[in-house]
This record gives sequence, C-alpha cells and structure tokens, in this order.
Amino acid sequence: MNKKKRPVARIISYIFLIILAYIMIYPLLWMLGAAFKTNEEIFGTLGLLPKHPVFGGFAAGWKGTGQYGFSKFMSNTFLLVIPTVLFTVISSTLVGYGFARFDFPLKKILFIVMLSTMMLPATVIIIPRYIFFKKLGWLDSYLPFIIPALLGCFPFFNYMMVQFFRGLPLELDESAKLDGCNSFSILIRILLPLCKSAIFSVVVFQFVWTWNDFMNALIYISSVAKYPIALGLRMTMDISTEFDWNQIMAMSLVSILPPVILFFAAQRYFVEGIATTGIKS
Repeated sequence: MNKKKRPVARIISYIFLIILAYIMIYPLLWMLGAAFKTNEEIFGTLGLLPKHPVFGGFAAGWKGTGQYGFSKFMSNTFLLVIPTVLFTVISSTLVGYGFARFDFPLKKILFIVMLSTMMLPATVIIIPRYIFFKKLGWLDSYLPFIIPALLGCFPFFNYMMVQFFRGLPLELDESAKLDGCNSFSILIRILLPLCKSAIFSVVVFQFVWTWNDFMNALIYISSVAKYPIALGLRMTMDISTEFDWNQIMAMSLVSILPPVILFFAAQRYFVEGIATTGIKS
C-alpha cells in the first residue's frame, strides 16, 4: 500500500515545486517580456508575451541617453566588485586561519568583538563611516569598498572561514609540521586546497552583495563617470519625466547576468561550502 502511495506523493510534490518555481521566476519572465513592450502595454497588461513586440530596447538601453552608456557603468561595476571580492577572500581566509589555528592573548574577546560587529545594523555606522572616509579623502572613489575588504572588515565571511577551518582535522597541520612546513606553508599547500568550497561561497556572496549594492554606492560615489550599474539604472530614470521602460527592463536583465552566470558556474562548490561550514570533525 505504501509503495502505491509513493508515486502519487512524488507527483504531487513535483506539481507543487513547479508551481512554486513559476511563482518565483514570474517577475524575471515578466521583465523579459517587458523589454519588448511599449510603456502603454507594460502598464496596461499583466501578460508575459508582448502583443506588439518592440525591438531595439537592448541596443538603445546599452547606448544610453546621457553622456555615458551602459557599457561604462558595467565596466565601473567590475572595477569595484572584482578587487573587493579578491581582497575579501584573502583577508577572510587569513583571519579565519588565525582564529581557528592559533592561540594568542585576548583571542576569545577579539572573536566576540568581531561577532558583535556582525550583529550591528549597517544603518548605525553609515554616518561615522562617511565622516571617516571623508577625512581620509576617499569619497567619490572605490576605496571605501576595497580597503575595508582588504583589512578584513566583513565579519560574516571571517566567521564563515573560521568555522570551516575548525572543521579541518588538526592532524593535517601536525603532519605538515613534521615535514618541515611552517604556518604559511600549511595554509597555502595543505589547507587552502581543502577550502575551495568555502572560498567559492565567499566569492558568490560578496560578488552578488557588492554588485547589487545601491545605498553605499549612492553615499560614497558622486561622479557619474564612476557610477556602478545600480546607480546607472537609477540615473536613467531621472533624466526626464518620460522614459522608455523597456530599455530599463532590458538593462536590468543584462545587469543580473554576471551574478547569475557566476552562481551557476560555482553552484556545486557554493552548495558544498554552505553545507559543510560549521561542521566539526
């Protein structure tokens, strides 16, 4: 009797998952259809397929309506995101390795302080960070994003790497020390290859968060020539009172392609890193 019920339960589960997936992906499908619609059709119907397709939204949106095209905003975003992600991986790996493998004075207190900064709302530190970066002369540049990443100022990723290093057996370090490896060699040659999944998790999270960051870019960057994609899309809506929404939808689709491609390319490592972070041997 149970064997007869299993196919039925599986079919019901598949139907439920298909409906749920359609609900989740519907906004993206609507955005794709809206890229080929006129303003009247966008606001007049909820259908996915355009009745009278308008081609050219992608080309016109990429060209832009102001002094700078979308290619400029795209390149600016990569100039901002890539160093931030790279330095985040380096700093979080070093911080995680230090907390997980070394004993030093005030270790527990410093670890608690690091975790406490993760629990602090970001809006609380916006004003002091702005004043601090202004005195350093870093405003209207990408330094407010890159330098904190270099100095390990992202406690979430630090904590993630700490937990992952704690899950690696200490016998690996001891065996490497018997072979004459120092602490840096142990990290580079032994532990780092085992941290591939955790590193990919850090890369995916930080890439997506920095790529989609609107508030910090709005606060720290004032020159249009340095605008990332988030501000570039918003500026397109501010140029005039009337604008073509199909161009904005088209460029919105283009803007989400890099994070989506990165996620699917690193999906296997990303899921593995999330699943194994925090598991001790």
